[in-house]
Amino acid sequence: MSCTKALSMKNSITERIYANIGNPPLIDLLPDFKSLLDIGCGAGDNARLIRGINPDCEIQGITYSEAEADIASRFLNKCWCFNLEASIPDDLLKNRFDVLMFSHVLEHLRDPANVVSRYSELLAPGGTVLIAVPNVLSWRMRLQFLMGRFEYESAGVLDDTHLRFFTYFTADGYLLAKSPELMIFSKTATGSVPLWWFRRYLLPQRWSDRIDQWACRHWPNLFGGQVLIKAIKL
Repeated sequence: MSCTKALSMKNSITERIYANIGNPPLIDLLPDFKSLLDIGCGAGDNARLIRGINPDCEIQGITYSEAEADIASRFLNKCWCFNLEASIPDDLLKNRFDVLMFSHVLEHLRDPANVVSRYSELLAPGGTVLIAVPNVLSWRMRLQFLMGRFEYESAGVLDDTHLRFFTYFTADGYLLAKSPELMIFSKTATGSVPLWWFRRYLLPQRWSDRIDQWACRHWPNLFGGQVLIKAIKL
């Protein structure tokens, strides 16, 4: 299912906290690695999950929120706090990582393709880039648009800080347009089928999961809540 970040309302964007259960479908795409940079790490929820899988790895993170940095630091070897679209600090530029992770952060940026390109310089040859972005044309959003509703919210696909919107068919072409050194390894979608009370009262969980997986594989732009991209640096 889609990884939706819950937003705590603060006066300043540097005080906002995006906290969630993490993004297990994206983490499932991780290769064997020793070092990872979580770009847009939020409150460190993905880092917490990764620690459970690979406790000895080095994980660094970047956030623009000082409040998030305080929380995320518990799960990170180092947490950087700065604007992703500003210059990358010299000390960070000296690092090389096996994995770069962009989990539901690129839609918040003015020029996400440029950010992916610049941060790819920090990726070791043969390293992996993992990207997750929401699909603005999932069935839930289509129903909302059909009803004439396009209202920004405090969280979700229409988060009031989202500047870019993607679909299953446009995400990879746009986000990797300035990164010719990155080769797409896979593109998938995760989400759900509107089974409503059938899912709650009649269908076993494993059947519901299989239906969701089958639907996202065959109609990713309709049933996929998020688009997952895995790319390798040549």
